[in-house]
Amino acid sequence: MSLKIPVSTTDHVQGNLDADLVIVEYGDYQCPYCGAAYPVLKKLLKKFSREVKFVFRNFPLSEMHEYALSAAIAAEAASLQDKFWEMHDAIYENQENVDDLYLFKLAEKIGLNMEKFKSDIQKEELNDRVDADFQGGVISGVNGTPSFYVNAKKFNGGAEELFELFAR
Repeated sequence: MSLKIPVSTTDHVQGNLDADLVIVEYGDYQCPYCGAAYPVLKKLLKKFSREVKFVFRNFPLSEMHEYALSAAIAAEAASLQDKFWEMHDAIYENQENVDDLYLFKLAEKIGLNMEKFKSDIQKEELNDRVDADFQGGVISGVNGTPSFYVNAKKFNGGAEELFELFAR
């Protein structure tokens, strides 16, 4: 399977924007496997930040994870204040505590303008953005989280195996 929605300027990106190696993760903020992958990905990005462009896309499995959609919307709302990655990291680092109320605590903790955040999380466009990520994942063959794509091709391994891409 391959990535059907190409990486674009609307994606959330870390690392080297011009890197030849592009890793896309479809993730769910409440998924325990995504939670386990998170520190591995942080380590990978720290070590290979110049060699990789890392993209995160929302894939909330709402049937299984009650607050996955709320968390994705909270991260998107933080993005409107240029703090997507701060919220992304805060959610994964506090995954076991995530609920609707705790998301507000995290927003405050990372220094968001709370009035703007409270207003932004109500915006339909954020819901649409998360849904577009999700639908893009579905048509690209995502069938669980985390799902990784390397240079637009489905990667059949976990976060740890991504390190093998750099073993040259």
